[in-house]
Amino acid sequence: MNYLDLRSDTVTKPTPEMREAMAEAEVGDDVYGDDPTVNALQEKAAEMLGKESALFVPSGTMGNLLALLVHCSRGEEVICGDKSHIYVNEAGGMAALGGIYPHPIQNQKDGTLRLDDILASIQPDDQHRTITRLICLENTQNICGGVPLTVEYTNEVGALAKEHGLKLHIDGARLFNAAAALDVDAKELVASADSVTFCLSKGLVAPIGSMLVGTKEFIAKAFRLRKMLGGGMRQVGVVAAAGLISLEKMTGRLGQDHARAKSLFAGLKQVAGLRLAAEPSSNMVYFDLEDSVALTENQIIEEMKNHGVLVDYSAPRQFRLVTHYWVDDAGVEKTVQALRDVLK
Repeated sequence: MNYLDLRSDTVTKPTPEMREAMAEAEVGDDVYGDDPTVNALQEKAAEMLGKESALFVPSGTMGNLLALLVHCSRGEEVICGDKSHIYVNEAGGMAALGGIYPHPIQNQKDGTLRLDDILASIQPDDQHRTITRLICLENTQNICGGVPLTVEYTNEVGALAKEHGLKLHIDGARLFNAAAALDVDAKELVASADSVTFCLSKGLVAPIGSMLVGTKEFIAKAFRLRKMLGGGMRQVGVVAAAGLISLEKMTGRLGQDHARAKSLFAGLKQVAGLRLAAEPSSNMVYFDLEDSVALTENQIIEEMKNHGVLVDYSAPRQFRLVTHYWVDDAGVEKTVQALRDVLK
């Protein structure tokens, strides 16, 4: 059976154009800096975000860890959201591999961190305390519903960081979704950031890879650390070729995914047994199960699979459905009908 997969936008498979580009890609040894396709991808990523340099890495998790390792020394502290991917979903890498101390503060419903909370979390100059080095934001903020952080808010955090001698890193796994949702240029969203990651392998449809961008000095340090972490991938132009198509063509169509998420939300509002929050801002639809629903999360997953739709739950009694390139209008209708049948 060909399943309609809404578990995440990480499930996207490369387009026929990407597969052709991958097959024909000119390659070299990227550890030596000799892969022309990787070099072109890195130059394009840096240009699009208005930064000096960029580095192709296997995953967003590695990109975020590299940023933390460059910005912070062992025993130093990073301020981040308590619902941020970097804190919740990256296996504690900052602590386990970097000896970096996370200082989580509450994410607001709109995905932001209150400026007063950030300010209160900056450690004083005291030998008994850790040294605060870095603030991390996530855009879009996944667990808060895929909400985008605005240019104005990010600039306020950037100004606060600069005032207190801190660096600002943005986990922009879905940064281009944020740009599409807000109808702004992605470089405006990260103008005040010292470093940024974004994923090619989510809504941008590439099979592998993320980008880390920043200054030339920052990327030079990250390049060395990437080797330490096992991220030197040799003739990796075969996947970087798909990433180039992601940047050239896929960034401009994300609004279609957002429109389908809104259509899915509207359809699910008519399904008995579901409790939906605010209309989605980007490509994620979250809903909770009403108490009247006797089925467990795993039973719903199995029944939906029997209807040809793959879903996953994000928390007890809560599901997240994610639209992407391979979810069309018919897929939205199929999902709504399948949930209606499963829950009736």
